[in-house]
Amino acid sequence: MSNEPRKLLGQVLKEHRACHQGQIQEGLTVQREKGGQIGQILIQLGHISHQELLKALAEQAGMPMVDLGATDIPDDVISKVDPQTAQAFRVVPFRVEGGVLHVALADPMNTSVLDDLGFMTGMTVKGALAEDAAIDEVIKKRIAQEEDLDSLLDELESEGGSIDDAENLARSAPVVRLLNYILFAAIRDRSSDIHLEPFEDEFRIRYRVDGTLFELRSPPKHLAVALISRVKVLANLDIAETRVPQDGRIDLLVGGRQVDIRVSTLPTMFGESCVMRILDRSVVSLDIDKLGLRGDDMAVLKDLIDRPHGIVLVTGPTGSGKTTTLYSCLNAINDEGIKIITTEDPVEYDLDGIVQVQVNEDIGVSYGTCLRSILRQDPDKILVGEIRDAETAQIAVEAALTGHLVFSTLHTNDAPSAITRLVDIGVESYLVAATLEAIVAQRLIRTICQSCREWAAPADEVLYELGLTRDAVGTKEFAFGRGCDACHGTGYRGRMAIFEVMIMNEALAHLLVDNASLGRLRDKAREFGMRTLRDSGVLAVFDGLTTPEEIVRETLATW
Repeated sequence: MSNEPRKLLGQVLKEHRACHQGQIQEGLTVQREKGGQIGQILIQLGHISHQELLKALAEQAGMPMVDLGATDIPDDVISKVDPQTAQAFRVVPFRVEGGVLHVALADPMNTSVLDDLGFMTGMTVKGALAEDAAIDEVIKKRIAQEEDLDSLLDELESEGGSIDDAENLARSAPVVRLLNYILFAAIRDRSSDIHLEPFEDEFRIRYRVDGTLFELRSPPKHLAVALISRVKVLANLDIAETRVPQDGRIDLLVGGRQVDIRVSTLPTMFGESCVMRILDRSVVSLDIDKLGLRGDDMAVLKDLIDRPHGIVLVTGPTGSGKTTTLYSCLNAINDEGIKIITTEDPVEYDLDGIVQVQVNEDIGVSYGTCLRSILRQDPDKILVGEIRDAETAQIAVEAALTGHLVFSTLHTNDAPSAITRLVDIGVESYLVAATLEAIVAQRLIRTICQSCREWAAPADEVLYELGLTRDAVGTKEFAFGRGCDACHGTGYRGRMAIFEVMIMNEALAHLLVDNASLGRLRDKAREFGMRTLRDSGVLAVFDGLTTPEEIVRETLATW
């Protein structure tokens, strides 16, 4: 294999005379401002055609191109790859020649699937690049099957047996096929997590969708070791080590979408438990205008992120969307004239133009040590993934006092609690008052399924739980989801964020220095216009976006 460095796409396009340097620079400028792939940006600008991009990508990857529309694919070749794998990874086998299986790929970067196909088929596999639409057409007409998990598990159960060699079993066709289906179905259903849980008498699989866990049919118990070993192989973990927890990461192209999967294994009484956190870049929008803040709160947030120094905290439980909010803020201020550095555990999304540092406690790279080094890197804005201890809090305060804007997170129930939390950690109250600019508390709540939404007058007990009176509501009806196939009978589909934005001002600073109670701080913040999480939730109910039950479940009463 050649050791020459991979050519940049722009260089290949220029060599093909598809576009010139000025057009590429225009595309790069758009990419810096809005993100995205340079090839697609050049197409949108009208500088190149889709076919020209495909030819350049093929040359860049060192792959030939194939016209599937003009290729006669025999049935025995098309059957070399099972439907689940073909649909999940968008690959089409089109020729067998000299013991080599040739497959068409939609993405030239998706070469890792070639190794998997080699294990599954027992053949040498080579890739070629084809049009997205052509691949989808062949999959639709020749490959796609309406197979569900039940039929797949029935087939696996009929095979029975077990293999002692975990590595070979992890690469066996049935196990690869089952995991491909699990990943494809989870991403299709917009799951955030996949749980693989071994128990004494069963092996359980659960998905978390919109914050709620759903159990699937249990696979044969003897597949537990094999399936989890398969996950560990993909995440580059030690499959022979089952006595200690391990963490890893998988980058996949599933169904044409780039997906990052964070893997965590944990030894239990009956084998390793495995949880996969799905970070689907195509689902998450890092646009600050799409966070869901109301107009007045959005204006406040945009003012905060433009301040020259101070601390802005985002608080809420795990999985409440804090990272998405912070990344959206950084994206909004990301400019070639501003140096932004982050320290995170782990780095969840790659942000162009921002220096991101991965915390690694095992080798002594903690938030505290990273933050000290970051201050010597001449930053303007800093993101600290989480303030966990006094050391990190003190350095964040020092950074704010020396002219830096610091973003970070805390785990508290609401915005006012974050102030007392900092004091409890060990930061002097006068320093908190001097550096803290604002706290944004948030929750993710389920939204009503649009396919089965209905309206009805709220009952008196519902109004009581929300702290509302019948006079205040009048004849207004509230929405609810009846339950349908689109939402799996739950009445909910998708989630939205609700916010509580607390701005520090002179009055609150005086109360803090005087060691005022949490209740007094909260009351004073409300006097200055802070809308609580419960208040934001009630507005979402009035807008017909969610239900009173969801708001009561996710927020605390403030009346």
